[in-house]
Amino acid sequence: MTGASVNGHIDRTGILLTADPALLRLQERAGGALGGPLMLPQLARLAALAMRLERSITRSLLTADDQNDINASVTITPTAAGASLQITDWRVSAAALAPASVDSHPADSDDPPIGDGWRWECDPQLRLVRLSALGPSTLPDGWQGTSLSETFALEPGDDGRFPVLMALAETRSFQGQRVRPPTGMTPAPAMMLMSGQAMLDGRGSFAGFRGWLVPAAPDADAALPDASDAEQRISDPAFGSLPLSDPRFGRRIDGALRGPLSRIIASAETISGQFEGPIRADYARYAADIAHAARHLVGLIDDLADLQSIERPGFHAAREAVDLADVARRAVGLLMMKAEEKQIRIDAPALDEKAPAIGEFRRVLQVLLNLIGNAIRYSPDGSMIWIRCETGTDYAAITVADQGQGLSADQQAVVFEKFERLGRTDSGGSGLGLYIARRLARAMDGELSVDSAPGQGARFTLKLPVS
Repeated sequence: MTGASVNGHIDRTGILLTADPALLRLQERAGGALGGPLMLPQLARLAALAMRLERSITRSLLTADDQNDINASVTITPTAAGASLQITDWRVSAAALAPASVDSHPADSDDPPIGDGWRWECDPQLRLVRLSALGPSTLPDGWQGTSLSETFALEPGDDGRFPVLMALAETRSFQGQRVRPPTGMTPAPAMMLMSGQAMLDGRGSFAGFRGWLVPAAPDADAALPDASDAEQRISDPAFGSLPLSDPRFGRRIDGALRGPLSRIIASAETISGQFEGPIRADYARYAADIAHAARHLVGLIDDLADLQSIERPGFHAAREAVDLADVARRAVGLLMMKAEEKQIRIDAPALDEKAPAIGEFRRVLQVLLNLIGNAIRYSPDGSMIWIRCETGTDYAAITVADQGQGLSADQQAVVFEKFERLGRTDSGGSGLGLYIARRLARAMDGELSVDSAPGQGARFTLKLPVS
């Protein structure tokens, strides 16, 4: 189909009005239909961006159906009624999978697990594109296109880590991710175990996960903090009987808040997106504000979990070989859509550039995501962000420079302090990101520093040892 174009049209709310057969087949395999919301998340986000910017956008498109990867080029042109979609250079190839993980039921197996189970699949942004049940099971409504954490409440393991997030950072498969099922799923076990196989496209780029969800064994939930557990029983509903330093405190807070907040975000985005029908514009804006505030609270929960982890006695980071230039390119890829929404250009390290160092991959990625995310948040629209690497005899460094307002000497003196937001009253962050980033840098025997001046932007530099 490389020579023909595939066309479609959506309205201002993202409803697919017309579609050529090839596009309609993808829409139906993703659980949608003509006259319903566009169910291909990457295409839907690009269409929303084009309509918001009121200009045509041409991007490469990577999507998939049950058996194939699909690479194409899409041009989205805003119209008075919505946007037109023109997909060209349509290439279909068999889905390439990463090496199988070793577990009791491999995630890439097409054979169903023993007993009840659910097959799932997500795109590179962890948005669900498939959720199918074995046997007479009922799935929750409205799961299509939602993020994994919005549909399922992810639970950390005994070490406080989330296997799916670690697998995402390292582009590998995972198993043993504990999740609580959403309201509306029947039968609904108290806990489920998720396994996922990393999918790669024909170019070797990460294309998402596919795998299985199975009910956890009855004793699998025993290790989780539960009010019925005699050792962990608490009577104070505000968790006052557990000290902040107790790891169970953080897990209880996370479990008590993350699920409800995820449902608030999902409901508010459904309202603001007007997926159930048109509503007054001011109501849609209110719903968007609610979703934004809830996402801010989820970010605060993540920051508090990291804070508790790094301040635990004996905390240390792993020692492994990392390439700062490669990690920076990965971080830019994860944040590119956010930068494009503000028309910000990011000058990332070249593909052949290397900056080898010693640190912990996921912690380095966490630091760079914070630095680049801050640069995007506080840079003016249409500006530039530069990422530069430097290597020395005993260290490697990477600098993120922006064209923002810059920091005064007094602000630089406190910017890495806990809960410091430099007098801001907006919902731009918790004031913990840079504090955590510096603690992580030092845990890897490195350093995080800032160089800035008012009106001259800011330059944050992460320096790590090379041996």
